Amino acid sequence: VQLQASGGGEVQAGGSLRLSCSASGATLNDYAIGWFCQAPGKEREGVSCISSSGGSTYYADFAKDRFTISRDYAKNTVYLRMNNLKPEDTAVYYCAADRWNLCGMDYWGKGTLVTVSS
Repeated sequence: VQLQASGGGEVQAGGSLRLSCSASGATLNDYAIGWFCQAPGKEREGVSCISSSGGSTYYADFAKDRFTISRDYAKNTVYLRMNNLKPEDTAVYYCAADRWNLCGMDYWGKGTLVTVSS
């Protein structure tokens, strides 16, 4: 499974972005998908995850009330809508797939950079 995160960019604080996670060689519909981020000098951490059915989700405390994870089965894509972005959200965002576990990390893709300026 080859994953690709996209949709990053530079925004001002308070702005919004929507990240997309797509795949080649497989259908994402069979996998739980997680979003992770890694800020400069920090370890990678979980942001939000969604089960293959969409019935279960997880949000890190810093993502609650600002970020929304969703999936479009027809487009084979998982989204992370990020609102009210803060400078501390600046990081490279990655998506990962796992066939069985919410927030599992069997497969990784290249990340997309999000830069939030104050």
